[in-house]
Amino acid sequence: MATKMAPPESHLVSFLRASRRLLIFTGAGISTNSGIQDFRGPNGVWKKRQPVYFQDFLAREDARIEYWDQKLEAWPSMRGAQPNATHHAIADLERAGRVECLVTQNIDGLHTKAGSDAKRIVEIHGTNTEVECLSCGRREHPEASMQLFAKTRQAPRCECGGWMKPATISFGQQLRADDLHRAFAAATTCDAVLALGSTLSVHPAASVPLAAAQRGVPCAVINRGETDFDGQSFVTLRLDGDVAEILPPAVEAALRSQ
Repeated sequence: MATKMAPPESHLVSFLRASRRLLIFTGAGISTNSGIQDFRGPNGVWKKRQPVYFQDFLAREDARIEYWDQKLEAWPSMRGAQPNATHHAIADLERAGRVECLVTQNIDGLHTKAGSDAKRIVEIHGTNTEVECLSCGRREHPEASMQLFAKTRQAPRCECGGWMKPATISFGQQLRADDLHRAFAAATTCDAVLALGSTLSVHPAASVPLAAAQRGVPCAVINRGETDFDGQSFVTLRLDGDVAEILPPAVEAALRSQ
């Protein structure tokens, strides 16, 4: 009589039970259920509008206007978005003491809204929940700048005269050294890596889970569609599908039996 194989989801439960210092890496695929569009998917933002490069933002007013126009268009859905089951499941893992670090490519701030500790979060591509002055570094809530741009159709300036820009990392803009340091430090101390809702194709961000996996720690990848980690020998578990349907019940089961 053939031996019945355990379903893949049960392997995820076992993976989570065995992990005590998880490095969790999240991408746009975990926030689509919160009404936020991804960037590279079939219906992604960049199918309709091309990203504005940082050098162009600095050099040209038309580029600054295009950039702010994109941000203004996305602002209502970004402002009103709420965490979904995936964000809450990650926060549950953290409260249970299982998370070493949460590195996210997302700029929506939903991990914080779900209750994850800001001290454990590395927003590797920045955040849309603040705007910052590129000259003096002052930060504030985006609402006033969004309203000003909507009214004047001119890129907002700081009181110091510098350009205001959402505190995200644009193409051609360097990632923050402190964020990279924290992320790669966690990659050296974690005992497992869990990648969620990311194609794992954007570097240097994707180099963080890669560095952890190449140390030989267990690595699980959950994403709808292909990733750059597919077929790699260091991937312990690969699940294809909606993260919001796969992860939360597995987390609940893992924590119930801890």
